[in-house]
Amino acid sequence: MLALKSWDTHLRASEKKTLVSFLLLYAFLTSLILVFVAIFYYASQRELLFQEKREILSTLTNEHIAHLKNLHNTFDKNQTYPRDTRYESAIFDSSLKEIFSTLHSNSVNLYEDIYFEKGHIYFIKELEFYYLGARYCALEIPAPQGWEHAVYQKLFLYGGIIFLVLVVIGYFLLLLLLEPMRQAISLLDRFIKDTTHELNTPVHTILSNIEMIELATLDASLCKKLNRIAIASKTISNLYDDLTYLVLSHHAPSHNEVVVLKALIEERMEYFHLLMESKKISQSLFLEEHVTLVIDRKKMTKIIDNLLSNAIKYNTLKGNITVTLTSFSLSIEDTGVGIEESKLPHVFERYSRFDTTVGGFGIGLNIVSLIAKEYGLHVSLSSELKKGTKVSLSW
Repeated sequence: MLALKSWDTHLRASEKKTLVSFLLLYAFLTSLILVFVAIFYYASQRELLFQEKREILSTLTNEHIAHLKNLHNTFDKNQTYPRDTRYESAIFDSSLKEIFSTLHSNSVNLYEDIYFEKGHIYFIKELEFYYLGARYCALEIPAPQGWEHAVYQKLFLYGGIIFLVLVVIGYFLLLLLLEPMRQAISLLDRFIKDTTHELNTPVHTILSNIEMIELATLDASLCKKLNRIAIASKTISNLYDDLTYLVLSHHAPSHNEVVVLKALIEERMEYFHLLMESKKISQSLFLEEHVTLVIDRKKMTKIIDNLLSNAIKYNTLKGNITVTLTSFSLSIEDTGVGIEESKLPHVFERYSRFDTTVGGFGIGLNIVSLIAKEYGLHVSLSSELKKGTKVSLSW
């Protein structure tokens, strides 16, 4: 039990969402079942009450019919309709029209032999002889005081206890069912962590050594090969940063500082220069001066890198990337393949990929949305198929 409680305190957002969704559905189905059980229980209790009162009411009805018979046979103007302090009564003709009534209810269901309504029990009997022109006789007696209240009290008490027990059982059952999935995800996270750690050193070694080579002293063919190595290394380095962020960095505390966005954007554009050059992509920069944000520099870099990486990756050959920075927003627009309108609501979901012809894991925009959510930034994406995509970040 303690292990489950400890496990629950470290639930991932996706696991919490699954848990809440399951519990809501489970609670709804449990409530539905309990409602049917409650209806059955109420009906059984009412039937027990009817069985208890049916013999008494039958005797009283026979007595009342005897009074009606006597009134019918010896009718004179001095006699009145028979009354009894033990019950109220009414008589109806063959067309169900009321002849005389002392009942509390104005409408009587003559198709039932016995029923319960508004704190009273009604008993209906069809007469063998039409005394006073009556075909039906109805008797009314008060139901036992507090009977209905006692039934509802039991229903809510026992129903509530059963509901809580079943929901608690469902909760711990789901935790047990989620445990294998959690272990698999933890194993995958450890694998990614170990793999990315092993990749980091060789990738940075390659990039560092390429940067130390004086390209001006080399012939054009060798420079081209080194550029390709640099592009591939930067692509791997970018994937490494994304995977590391998902596994580790988003749990680490943020180190916020005043970040000058124009300088940071120019720095990242320079970083992706070779990638853009490889696809002959041109760039249009419209960057306002002195625009700053109080944010973790590494996280802001991660936002820009992912947006630029996607703009390059999904752009066309000889396409264009437009970066616009204002006092309240940053937008990066490409002239690439675009995204279908039906898929736009899912672009920020993790592992969502809409073009499998290029690489990637579908985690870039998810990381952007996670960081934006952390800092209260608003991310919007608009796209048109075969015309391009624009991602805007506003604050």
